[in-house]
Amino acid sequence: MNSERPKRRTRRTEILFFVLPNLFTTGNLFFGFLSLLSSFNSKWETAALSIMAGTFADSLDGRVARMTNAQSEFGEQYDSFADLLTFGVAPSVLMFHWALSGLGRFGWIAAFLFLVCATLRLARFNVLKQSGEKRFFQGCPSPVAAGTVASAILFYTEMGFVGFRESYMGLLMILLGCCMISTLRYRSFKDLKFKSQKTFAWILIAVIVLAVFSPKPELLIFPILLSYVTLGPIFEFFRWINRLWFRKIRRNVAP
Repeated sequence: MNSERPKRRTRRTEILFFVLPNLFTTGNLFFGFLSLLSSFNSKWETAALSIMAGTFADSLDGRVARMTNAQSEFGEQYDSFADLLTFGVAPSVLMFHWALSGLGRFGWIAAFLFLVCATLRLARFNVLKQSGEKRFFQGCPSPVAAGTVASAILFYTEMGFVGFRESYMGLLMILLGCCMISTLRYRSFKDLKFKSQKTFAWILIAVIVLAVFSPKPELLIFPILLSYVTLGPIFEFFRWINRLWFRKIRRNVAP
């Protein structure tokens, strides 16, 4: 009898480790669904905050699965479907109803383009995640793009801007869509070791503290995410200049 108890406990632990990361994925799915309902009822702030809450839940499910050694093919597929709703469908519907519906054909094309690019980005990530480089993402991550859409709405509303939001947001959706399906490299920060990179750690802590304790954190999140999105094209431009420079040097040095 005593030998059976540890086995039962082990089995229960395995079930708990399997369920726990999927609970965070379910939370991600719930926030995406809540964002859709809020968009249909013109509750823009709730819809935007739900997407951002979904990004937080999505960042935890993978970490919990790795910590508990509970990674599975089922969990990966479940996470992909949840991500498609929260980071593809929800921000597209939110932005269309909030700003793009008045642009006619261009409005729904911009929203649909974002959805298509988010879907392609997730599909490519599932295919390349085993062989891709751990330090970089290929293309802008869809949670970052969705968070940029949500924080842009909060930022625009808080700042009290009037006019031109339709054209600005339409261009933002197209930019984010292109960045997601591009081959631009975005740092994943998965390889950072805070003990050996104390400077970056303190910068990250300072940003988090400002975002949490600032009286208006919605004014900080959008510039931070937009800066991350634009770093991909900027770094690629400098790499292109660097390649041209070295080619010119080689031609001059070659006999």
